[in-house]
Amino acid sequence: MTETAHASADWLALREPEDARARSTDLARAAADLVRGGGVVHDLGSGTGSMMRWLAPQIDGEQTWILHDADEPLLRRALHEPRPLGRRGQRVAAHGELGLLSRLEAADLRGARLVTASALLDVLTVADLRAIVDALVGAGVPAFLSLSVTGRVEQEPPHAADPQFERAFADHQRRDVAGRRFAGPDAADLTRHLVTEAGWQVDSASTFWRLDARQPQLLSEWLDGWLGAALEQEPALATTAPGYADLRRGQAARGELSAVVHHVDLLARPR
Repeated sequence: MTETAHASADWLALREPEDARARSTDLARAAADLVRGGGVVHDLGSGTGSMMRWLAPQIDGEQTWILHDADEPLLRRALHEPRPLGRRGQRVAAHGELGLLSRLEAADLRGARLVTASALLDVLTVADLRAIVDALVGAGVPAFLSLSVTGRVEQEPPHAADPQFERAFADHQRRDVAGRRFAGPDAADLTRHLVTEAGWQVDSASTFWRLDARQPQLLSEWLDGWLGAALEQEPALATTAPGYADLRRGQAARGELSAVVHHVDLLARPR
């Protein structure tokens, strides 16, 4: 991924079922059609291989997946997980590419039928996004880029401080680190702009995590991360909204809280 964005295997495993439920089935079907008959798929920021496990069974044909990640333990784990099968039981092979996506070039993708990514764009820098789009366009390979956060969250029951924490979280996601600006909730729009500017077609779909008492651990982990990022960005919120974090954590623990986390999926391809 990048020098600064990493995810733990436990977190990736916890979110995998909700990711699978949330992705756009229409865009996934269109992406799978692009690989009909088989071919090579590159998965960027592959983590433990969840996108391959989800999309490969929807593709009719033998496939070879190239998994790109900068985290060697995650990449090793992805390559040792049981392989899925294609739509009609066809073979799926996988190979790993260890490295930073900021160094991705068109030559790395040539010959592929599709590029995929999941929950990736919003944790990349603006420079990373430009490098990826340049590589896609240079190689002429379409891309299914799913589950980029938009920054919007709807919680039930609502609270007057929700918008303050939502803004602080979004600002944290687009922060500067050592001179590198993260795209955060602007990532999908920026990617859409860059791809459209190159003359490509981009289809998009609004997608949603729906978190409630049916998946208490995922709700709790998401909430802790969301609150922590907001308070790190704006420590004054602890004073201007006293008790908010404890209130939300208590509601989650008692099964009284639900949240809809807004994402967007993109399918970019040459016209």
